[in-house]
Amino acid sequence: MNISKLSISLLLILFSLCVWSQQTQSNSYTRYELLDPSSQSFRIIYDVSATTAGATFYWNTLRRGSEHTVEEVIDLFSGKPLQWEIVPGAEAKLAGNSRASEDTDYLQIKLARPVPEGGEARVRIDKTYRDPASYYKEDEVIVFDRSLGIRRNAVVLPAGYELIEANYPSQVNMESDGRLVASFMNEGVEGVPYKVKARKLRGKGIDEVRNTHPWPDYKPSPQGRDKSKARLNYELIERAFQDREIVYFLQQPETGSFRLYHDYTEKRTGVDKYVNIVRAGSKASNPSALVLDTGEKLKVETLRGEEIREKGIEIDNLNDDTEIVVIWFDPVKEGATTRLRIEETYTDPSRYLLFNNELVWDRSFGRNRNTVILPDGWYLTVNSIPAKIRLTDDGKVQLDYVNPRPDNIDVFIRGRRR
Repeated sequence: MNISKLSISLLLILFSLCVWSQQTQSNSYTRYELLDPSSQSFRIIYDVSATTAGATFYWNTLRRGSEHTVEEVIDLFSGKPLQWEIVPGAEAKLAGNSRASEDTDYLQIKLARPVPEGGEARVRIDKTYRDPASYYKEDEVIVFDRSLGIRRNAVVLPAGYELIEANYPSQVNMESDGRLVASFMNEGVEGVPYKVKARKLRGKGIDEVRNTHPWPDYKPSPQGRDKSKARLNYELIERAFQDREIVYFLQQPETGSFRLYHDYTEKRTGVDKYVNIVRAGSKASNPSALVLDTGEKLKVETLRGEEIREKGIEIDNLNDDTEIVVIWFDPVKEGATTRLRIEETYTDPSRYLLFNNELVWDRSFGRNRNTVILPDGWYLTVNSIPAKIRLTDDGKVQLDYVNPRPDNIDVFIRGRRR
């Protein structure tokens, strides 16, 4: 029986539509490194997690109007290179990307392993774009002007340039090589038309300025920050790059309990455990953990006081009432990383309770992205920190908090029964 090439193509399309109706992804971060202005080119380092269960490919759209060169694609779990090729939209559609546009090229990446159910495949793409419409000069000023749909972004200026304009609230930091970085987290639902301007530095060299010390006899207070003086040794960590996420599922307030999971990436070579110190006044129960990269379930222990000492785990201010949850995993290899999902139920009636027939939640968040989901049958009446608010698929109220600042936010919520 002869089967035409057209028939085979149609079968492949139908198969791909059944397997992957839509590519999904999460936890995206993009770093744009501006190259010599005369090149009108910039390097893009893009971290993304493919989340479609069972998927064996990931497709990165190559923006029209840009000349693109792909340098490398790596699997962040193993640190090893991945196979890739640039394909037209029609070919991407045949391979499983049902929403591919036929007039667009795609970077088609063969994943190191199928995406596990409930897990993710973390990929880093290193590519260079030449795009005169996005990166150009206005007299002596260089301009980067580009619509950025990714929620976490950083733009790195060329060496020897100072930042003179950023049209969206941004952190600014100097890297060890003297280059300046402007970074931001998008708190809205639309892409940001991000525009930065910079000009070449003149006068004193960077090292001369950086080594100047206004208070040579100043010593930081051992008890913590002395707010009467500037933090001379303060080191800013780029908030947008931080990739911890946490979701709180509030149980009925009479219980004082909430289920939570948080995702965390361990990047330190040789580390084989994650230690979560239970907050004073809280109680943790039913902990579990898995490696998001592989779906592997991990060994979890809850330890207290002397048990912590016996395991040789070092904890500041350890006493008999200290409680920790320890997640054990294979030591992280050189050049590799491991992403964990840690789940547990917390009981904390001091900060989550029923008062005057109202749900009350009062808790400090230190991460840059946090989500709170109200219990079934409750509606929101008070929310102190601005959040995106929507309904979950099963009709519960969900609040998404984005904190681009390097400090904690004190989230206060009240709600009533419907």
